[in-house]
Amino acid sequence: MVDLSEFEDIRPYSDAEAVEALQRISRHPALPMISKYLFPKESADALAKMLRRIGSIDEFQTVVMSGAVTAILGRTSEGFTYSGMSNLKSIDGRFLAVSNHRDIVLDPALILYSMLDSGLPFAELCVGSNLISNKLIEDLMKSNRMIKVIRGISARQMYLNSQTLSKYIRLSVTSGKASIWVAQKEGRAKNGIDKTEQGLLKMFDMSGEKSFEENFEELHIVPMSISYEYEPCDSRKAREILLSQDAPYVKKPKEDLHSILTGIRQQKGHIHLNIGKPLTNEEIAEASCHSGNDRYQQLRGILDKRIRSGYKLWKTNYMGYDLMHGTSEFLGVEYLPQDLVAFKAYTEHKISKLERRLNRDALRDIFWHIYGNPVEKQL
Repeated sequence: MVDLSEFEDIRPYSDAEAVEALQRISRHPALPMISKYLFPKESADALAKMLRRIGSIDEFQTVVMSGAVTAILGRTSEGFTYSGMSNLKSIDGRFLAVSNHRDIVLDPALILYSMLDSGLPFAELCVGSNLISNKLIEDLMKSNRMIKVIRGISARQMYLNSQTLSKYIRLSVTSGKASIWVAQKEGRAKNGIDKTEQGLLKMFDMSGEKSFEENFEELHIVPMSISYEYEPCDSRKAREILLSQDAPYVKKPKEDLHSILTGIRQQKGHIHLNIGKPLTNEEIAEASCHSGNDRYQQLRGILDKRIRSGYKLWKTNYMGYDLMHGTSEFLGVEYLPQDLVAFKAYTEHKISKLERRLNRDALRDIFWHIYGNPVEKQL
């Protein structure tokens, strides 16, 4: 049995704690509305009854969360696919998944969904504490194997918390307790460019007591890429980018919650998850030949290349690329004229919902870059 006593502040719930939490959730006044959204053909108390019967986290994720994700996909997508699952099955033991990040809730939820579908044990998920705005969300996330990444603290506290998080991740993977999922950077990629933070790799290494090579080899790092045909919260991301050009962007209270709900309810078209080839011992050894930060830069470059190449490009991406460059390079190859007319109309519809004071030409250009940048990075 792995001793988790020093990780009380960040660890997920145990089975017993989750059962108690799910009982609390079952009594929340908002639950009937959530139940009718997810399961419209069932009675309003259907979800509460399901939660009260749950006896473990595995059962909660297998029965309730899988059903919820299936319902969301059925109502807001044209289908979800995944590839590269053999890359996980080839690893001896647990792994550390490093993924791009486009939607707050759906990215990790779909990764767990695909693992369940493939018969693999669920992973634990690193989630920022800024997303825990009330007890309901905390109970829900920690019952879904959430590891709390504490945000909004001093530099000294951040360093100490990073040490704790690094140790928890390494202990979980090397002991076989659990695989871990973490986004490649703090916050979602707002501009369509997926880029790994170098500090994340340094954090992974903080808890290592061996050589650079051994420290990274034992983590079994796997890059993952999730791609949406229609970017979750696309117009809100364009708005944030525009506003941040003049001054640092400051989120309003409950803005993250609004983004969560928008991402769930928005139409997303097709969705694909690619599980890339794990970092090899040879790649890690090559990185170790460098000194200082250059070692992390080398690993970061490998991860970025795999994550970007694994990103599935949709016709919306090709249209965004052509529109942002004023070209027709992919017209007739990746999309048709009527597709472009529809995408332009979609663009206008989405930005029309934003404040009138915002520059429409600038918003439109940012919006198209969000979709076109993944094509540019692959090219």
